Amino acid sequence: MKLKLYQIDAFTNSVFGGNPAAVCPLSEWLDDVTILKIANENNLSETAFFVEEKEGYRIRWFTPNSEVDLCGHATLASSFVLFNILGYEKSKIEFYSKSGKLTVGQKDDLISLNFPARNSKTIEPSKILLDALPIKPSEVLFNKTTICVFDNEEQIKLMQPEIREFLKLDTHGVIITAPGGNVDFVSRFFAPDVGVDEDPVTGYAHTLLIPYWAKKLNKQKLHALQVSKRGGELFCESLEDRVKISGRAVLYLEGTITI
Repeated sequence: MKLKLYQIDAFTNSVFGGNPAAVCPLSEWLDDVTILKIANENNLSETAFFVEEKEGYRIRWFTPNSEVDLCGHATLASSFVLFNILGYEKSKIEFYSKSGKLTVGQKDDLISLNFPARNSKTIEPSKILLDALPIKPSEVLFNKTTICVFDNEEQIKLMQPEIREFLKLDTHGVIITAPGGNVDFVSRFFAPDVGVDEDPVTGYAHTLLIPYWAKKLNKQKLHALQVSKRGGELFCESLEDRVKISGRAVLYLEGTITI
């Protein structure tokens, strides 16, 4: 069997930046064992698979070792493939996923994701978390994922946490974030629990960060950078119980896999 495969750099306007995602369009679903083997072989933080369904597409996302409920950059990458390579002609795409219906639109070179917002609550940090961080955060929040807030962008850029220690926490990853110098906020995201020590750019993380910073800064529209080594730019908007996450994407690779 031969399948088309695309590798897209998401949340960037140039190759070798942003977050790479593999996209594998399917005419029908493969078994889960095969899907996971493909994702593992790709060895990227996420591989997205989608199948046409009703008026849209059923989408699923896999790290090299597990399926996840939501992935922003691989959804953006899948949308880029549909809009710009596969000839999808409608103005919006509806994806059906484990996180419900996700609507994606495109205007000029920006692709916009409409995702559920996730509000977090302030918690007392555990000793394990504090010992894993070289600097004590000013605030710690939690909603499935731990958010650590710091004072400035430079702290986020230079931070070298003990990532393996995060595996001792009952959390899906750890976000570190702070106000930005030339943008509203910056962040980094660590998810060793799903085999991704540091994710270059994370749409999912911004479903948590947008509600927090919108309230903190009293702004609905926000400009964000994920200051990983590859880096990524996100244009964000808080929409009550939803968030809008927009970014650019570029094609890096187009090929065929044989299984």
